Amino acid sequence: MKRRSAPHSSSRGFSLVELSIAVAIAGVLAAIAVPSYRRYLDKNNETAAITDLQTISWKLKTIMVEDPSNLPDNLAVINFGIVLRLTDPWGNPYQYLPIFGRPGNLNHARKDHSLHPINSDFDLYSMGPDGTSNKPLTSGPSRDDIIRANDGAFYGKASVYDP
Repeated sequence: MKRRSAPHSSSRGFSLVELSIAVAIAGVLAAIAVPSYRRYLDKNNETAAITDLQTISWKLKTIMVEDPSNLPDNLAVINFGIVLRLTDPWGNPYQYLPIFGRPGNLNHARKDHSLHPINSDFDLYSMGPDGTSNKPLTSGPSRDDIIRANDGAFYGKASVYDP
């Protein structure tokens, strides 16, 4: 037995209106999903930078416990034993400045809104996604920096830091 198809079968495909609606729905979903995904990636990079700063800081604090005046001049010399990641998630090197026992470096230290240094032992930070920074945290290029402040009591975005 042969089946007969209906005279007006819907096997011709999609109409232009149906395709337009499908494209519009896909566009709306993309408009919602892409910014959410970018925020997720940004937050993930911030978290990775904070973790890196905490690990590097721990290593520097260990050196300070042994001899407080023995802070290294740069981060490359602490990269023995365990391999530390010395570049931030955006591909820029972490910034470091020893302060303790080096009063000449105090002028180059990061400063809060009152222009007081945010650390007394050493400065350690990421220049953030834009890869630029200035000494005062209130400066525009510094707002997205991931910082270590209050001698390690604060790790996070410079825009959130409030001493």
